[in-house]
Amino acid sequence: MRAQRDAPCLEGPRVLLRPLRGSDFDAWHEVRARSRDWLEAWEPLPEPGSPDPATDPDAFRARCGAWDRQRQFDAAYGFGVFLRDNERFAGEVSLGNVQRGPFQSAYVGYWIDEAAAGHGYIPESVVLMLRYAFEELRLHRIEAAIVPRNAPSRRVAAKLGLRDEGVARRLLQIRGVYEDHVRYAITSEEWIERRAELADAFL
Repeated sequence: MRAQRDAPCLEGPRVLLRPLRGSDFDAWHEVRARSRDWLEAWEPLPEPGSPDPATDPDAFRARCGAWDRQRQFDAAYGFGVFLRDNERFAGEVSLGNVQRGPFQSAYVGYWIDEAAAGHGYIPESVVLMLRYAFEELRLHRIEAAIVPRNAPSRRVAAKLGLRDEGVARRLLQIRGVYEDHVRYAITSEEWIERRAELADAFL
């Protein structure tokens, strides 16, 4: 019988990460609606006819349930980013496509409310996620794939000193077009060497 995986809560000095729940819909809707153009430029098109979780509470609850099921199956881990000074929802950070066996790897993804960008909340959130990935989930390699012209997301990878491993051609569908992505990575060996430095800088 599969063990139940409790919903983790990761705390940094300025952000708190926890899985989203149905009661977060109003806050999520407000941020996604206000930042739609800022965010959707870097996201895949949804499946035709699928409900929009940014406007449909039932679709949002289904999305939360899907993240919970993926956590139970050790397939993916999604967290809302909340600012600790006012408990305001500000974005998301996730580990997706978790692969066990000889890989022990996952992809990290993140987005931030346009109004909260530029304050270092996402670098802090990603360091919390890396610590969780390497020290709790015992993964070996974390990757990030970013569209080359997405300068804000690439700045996060650069701030954290993630290794640039080059460009993967037409890796992922973004707004209906298969786009190149710059691939960044960090391994558990590098995390052990750098965790004190990253904690001092961001935690």
